[in-house]
Amino acid sequence: MGLIERILGLVFGSGRNVVAETAEVFRVNAEAQAGREAGLQGQALEQFGQEFRLARRGWFDRLMDALNRVPRPAMALGTLGLFVAAMVDPVWFAARMAGIALVPEPLWWLLGAIVSFYFGARHQAKGQDFQRDLAVTMAAVPQVVRTVTDIEDLRSAPDASPTSSDNPALEEWRAARAHG
Repeated sequence: MGLIERILGLVFGSGRNVVAETAEVFRVNAEAQAGREAGLQGQALEQFGQEFRLARRGWFDRLMDALNRVPRPAMALGTLGLFVAAMVDPVWFAARMAGIALVPEPLWWLLGAIVSFYFGARHQAKGQDFQRDLAVTMAAVPQVVRTVTDIEDLRSAPDASPTSSDNPALEEWRAARAHG
């Protein structure tokens, strides 16, 4: 046993693990690395937190943050508002859309570039497709106006329900309502 003990003492002796120490030359000790990374992350988070604790934000900073949150909801709600306006007053909506159709193409490109920059990497082709689709929709406006006018005429017309019918059940029902 003395020989094996001396060999193991040579390799693992004096409280050291020579194999582990040699392996760490070629491969990082995962446990020690995880401890270092956790410490570094904790320090970074603490520094980040101190930056926000120490900095008192003024009314201007808060106002700018609030204004930066406005465009996306405003555009979404505005678009929904356009759908409502198209149903409530198609003629008014058609007049506004006809005005938009007259906007010169370079101005559409400029608007597209600004919106693309603000919201990030939006494609100009989508804006042009929208303009083409808008023109197709505008071409259908006269038919929609005629349809709405016909519907409004039906609403204002006197009761056009027939007094006699080829439906015996309907006649019996009308007679029952008339008598009592």
